Amino acid sequence: MTESLAMRPIRSFVLRQGRISKAQLRAYRELLPKYSISYSESQLDLDRIFGRDAPKILEIGFGMGESSAAIAQANPQNDYLGIEVHTPGVGSLLKRIEAASLSNLRIIQHDAAEVVRNMIPPASLAGVHIFFPDPWPKKRHHKRRLIQPQFVSLLCERMKPGAYLHATTDWEEYAQQILEVLSTELRLANTTDRFAIRPEYRTLTKFEQRGLKLGHPVWDIVFRKP
Repeated sequence: MTESLAMRPIRSFVLRQGRISKAQLRAYRELLPKYSISYSESQLDLDRIFGRDAPKILEIGFGMGESSAAIAQANPQNDYLGIEVHTPGVGSLLKRIEAASLSNLRIIQHDAAEVVRNMIPPASLAGVHIFFPDPWPKKRHHKRRLIQPQFVSLLCERMKPGAYLHATTDWEEYAQQILEVLSTELRLANTTDRFAIRPEYRTLTKFEQRGLKLGHPVWDIVFRKP
């Protein structure tokens, strides 16, 4: 194996082709320049991007953006930066941003680990949302899971004192692992004894509502940086 291959990072996602609707594709082509930030290896001036000094919340893997847009609309006092790699989801959220005229939500379409490492300034985030990350259920794929000690350590460096990290999953085994990983990070403290009651700001998506009706539980894990 060559050195370049040996040092290649393990991705927490796989870029699948996926189906993109005409509306999503139209939004992607027309609105991406307006509401997105291009990836670069230089730190962002988040206050300049949003045009104000306000709490900055990072969301990693926003899926189709249903919850992201609802949270941003319900909390205009905060600014939200969403990261997603899949084009249909980016197109979907762009459409929601335009429809609701959301000035407090922006998108980066790139690998989250690289964005956090290279673009997010230290001690700049008031919160981090990681809702329903890919559980990679097969044991041999657990190394691909996003929430690992090294990544959590990186997030902690980008979080202000008092900032929170909120993860959610509907896979019990992954919930237990997330709880263990966050509990071993000395710069974080659990806000409850184990799992948290869903905070009001985290709106239920249609997908989650269907799952709950079928008896599929969801686990919320909320830690804070003292």
